[in-house]
Amino acid sequence: MQTTSMAAMTNRELWQNALVQIELGTSEASFRTWFRNTDIGSRDGSTVHVAVPSKIVKEWLVEKHHKLILKALRSLDSTIRTVEYTVHRSATPATAERKPGRAPSPENASFDLQSLYIDKRDNLNPRYTFETFVVGPFNQLAHAASKAILERPGQIYNPLFIYGSTGHGKTHLIQAVGNYFKKAHANKKVLYVTSERFAVDYINAVRAGRANSFKDQYRQYDVLIMDDVQFIANTEKTQEELFHLFNALHDNNKQIVFSSDKHPNFLPGFEDRLRGRFSAGMIAEIPEPDIESRTAIIKAKIEQHGFNIPDDIIQYIAESVRGNIRELEGVLNMIVCKSQLKGKAVSHADVRALVKHNVKPNKGVSIEEVVRRISLYYEIPEKSIYEKTRKKEVVKPRQIIMYMLREEFNVSYPSIGEKLGGRDHTTVIHSCEKIKHEIKTNVSLEQEVEHIRSLIHS
Repeated sequence: MQTTSMAAMTNRELWQNALVQIELGTSEASFRTWFRNTDIGSRDGSTVHVAVPSKIVKEWLVEKHHKLILKALRSLDSTIRTVEYTVHRSATPATAERKPGRAPSPENASFDLQSLYIDKRDNLNPRYTFETFVVGPFNQLAHAASKAILERPGQIYNPLFIYGSTGHGKTHLIQAVGNYFKKAHANKKVLYVTSERFAVDYINAVRAGRANSFKDQYRQYDVLIMDDVQFIANTEKTQEELFHLFNALHDNNKQIVFSSDKHPNFLPGFEDRLRGRFSAGMIAEIPEPDIESRTAIIKAKIEQHGFNIPDDIIQYIAESVRGNIRELEGVLNMIVCKSQLKGKAVSHADVRALVKHNVKPNKGVSIEEVVRRISLYYEIPEKSIYEKTRKKEVVKPRQIIMYMLREEFNVSYPSIGEKLGGRDHTTVIHSCEKIKHEIKTNVSLEQEVEHIRSLIHS
């Protein structure tokens, strides 16, 4: 296509023409979902700023469609070199259908220009701040310790060691520390690095004969933040280098922050002297978030997206998605996407289906425990579930047990039958289908099943 001068084409015209090419290069559903309510907000020399309605759209365009967008724009104007994406809060609501060229041009509006890109000089992600970190009972200690070192870096809680299972918010919190120092103390040098990256840098430096320059490079920082320190277990030379680096920084009152999936005392494959250094300051755990904290996190995340979800759905997600904040975010992203794709709010059934198919079930609950909890719920003896009785007060709970084992834990029909008194798998299939059908028309039964689901996963 012949290149057109920008002087002869307004921002709106440029974007309309680009959308024509973009639509040809992607699916109809993807185009309607991700390019609706977008426009060119402004242009700064060779950089085009594309205005988008939400952060999730911005992330998706950056990760999935950036090359296609840049190619389309450059085919229209060869002077364009880069494309950046900005969130325009006053954009048309995502549920409104948009035709190319119909949305008002936001050229004269103000934009949130905070970039999503990680600064390669310090590896810090600008999204991870204390302002966006949701504090709850489960992470109060770790949050308070992190805030404390901001006032007296290198003198109190040095090192700060935060541990907990994956997806509990450790990386967000320790990067928030780095971003605070970066913003509040421009003269302080901050570095966030994973232990794996540290090990690779060290090995490459040794191989290239640059071990001394490696030491000098890492010892220049005022704040060193090392994530996932467990990944350098059983690496003798890397641990030795970290030990000496720790001493050099600590002796000069430089702040050190570590994260790990385990308490220092229970880290396998580490020398005692290094475990001792990890434990020398403050150790704070971030355990699994409680239901109140999960609810608060969900509300904070949907507010960041500029999205609305009914309270009953928020409650259901908080009860169903346990333990991992990343899984919570993943479910919310899918809800936003599905809502934008359908052009309307998602239903409770839509959310249940998303959770069922995209969230790992709680494998820690045994079949016997499911039987025990549901029997307790209906106030019947556990042993009656396994008996060959057809009493009405037993049949329904047994059918619900079979349904829950299949739907929540994906246990095979034969296995369910075998565990529940040696029943034929066809009986199990009939029971599961019966409950599944009745839930659609019986509101009372649907509520019972939701209560039982929460009880099982609590």
